[in-house]
Amino acid sequence: MPHPNLLDHDLADTELIRRVAARDREAFEILYKRYSPRVCRYLSSQIRQREIIEEALDDVMMVVWETASRFNGKCKVSTWILGIAHHKALKARARAVTVHGDLPEPSPAEFETNSLDVYYERRELTDVIMRALDTLSPEQRAVVELTYYHDLSYAEIAEILKCPVNTVKTRMLHARRRLALLFPTNPSTN
Repeated sequence: MPHPNLLDHDLADTELIRRVAARDREAFEILYKRYSPRVCRYLSSQIRQREIIEEALDDVMMVVWETASRFNGKCKVSTWILGIAHHKALKARARAVTVHGDLPEPSPAEFETNSLDVYYERRELTDVIMRALDTLSPEQRAVVELTYYHDLSYAEIAEILKCPVNTVKTRMLHARRRLALLFPTNPSTN
């Protein structure tokens, strides 16, 4: 029978990690359901092949299961897990061949809610953004992804990347400059 506390959607991440460290499979299942979509989004931004993303996700969650007892509480659980994901993504990228812009074909349900034009506009925009992010170094890209897509602070990113906060700021500065060259703004002429 499941623990009554485990059914609580507001169960703190630190409590889940404590229970995972004690080899509580139910707590791990909740933690997995809570974090796998976020980790998968991050991995997808770093790796293009679905099979490698799935393998990396499994690797991340296996590390969480195996090393939960080493979580020291100096950062948030989300920061710790995304740090693991970052390192797994770097290893996976080294093994992977990057494939650009392959979005899944739209499902019939998507056509009911969006027109074909909207779908292809979104697909084109996604392709442009992915190509722009691909021009960044892996370090700069990680900072941009973690800032804008995962809403993390520079301090949390520094923890994940194992570097000083000022290094994160410098990488963001260089990434913004690089992206600004690709997408120059046109001053309005009056």
